[in-house]
Amino acid sequence: MMRKNCLQVPAELLNALHKAKHVVVFTGAGVSAESGVSTFRDALTGLWARFDPLQLATPEAFLADPALVWGWYEWRRQLLLKAQPNPAHHAIVKLAQRVPKLTVITQNVDDLHERAGSADVLHLHGSIFNPRCFTCTQPYVLTHAPEMSHEHALAPPICSHCQGMIRPGVVWFGEALPQVALEAAFTAAENCDVLLSVGTSGVVQPAAQIPALALRSGAWVAHINPEAMPCRQSRELSLVGAAGQILPLLLQD
Repeated sequence: MMRKNCLQVPAELLNALHKAKHVVVFTGAGVSAESGVSTFRDALTGLWARFDPLQLATPEAFLADPALVWGWYEWRRQLLLKAQPNPAHHAIVKLAQRVPKLTVITQNVDDLHERAGSADVLHLHGSIFNPRCFTCTQPYVLTHAPEMSHEHALAPPICSHCQGMIRPGVVWFGEALPQVALEAAFTAAENCDVLLSVGTSGVVQPAAQIPALALRSGAWVAHINPEAMPCRQSRELSLVGAAGQILPLLLQD
């Protein structure tokens, strides 16, 4: 096992990246947080301070008060539209230009990876920008985010296909991860040479299996977080620091 200060990238990892034919970058809330995006479990502020996000992100909450839940997600979407990709997002795009194949897997529901230039991102928790019908699952195309008034509630749009309510395109508590994305993520992890696990605790299942699958298949796995992560295998590294500081260092020649 190995832990390094954020300014010291292990030569073994740089060498593995130079030789890699397939790199997987697995990102969590810590990456978006460096763009000013609050993590999901942060306390809400302003108009939403009296609400618990864990109580709003369920199918039951949406059915009980669809306008409240849709209004909260519209508020979040407006905040995300104002956020900008950070150096970590841009470094991932540059790394993709240096290796034959790079797969981005994210637990984040924003589109910061795409806005930075990453393509075919696997969203394990869905995307706040891809709502769908609660009843028939028909996709719904968002036009623009309306400016929120002093009211919390905002009635959700209606599906033109079945007249059902449009819901946020995210994975709520109690719901399964999208099977296609999850299987693609597992396959990528099993077939990569290097996996970078960035800004994620790596404890939430089933996504926590992704680094383990890569290790089991013989890949190098580097955990990049502000705090040290436990490493149990010789090909497993913990790089301590901000993603926006460390990922650009991986582009060294």
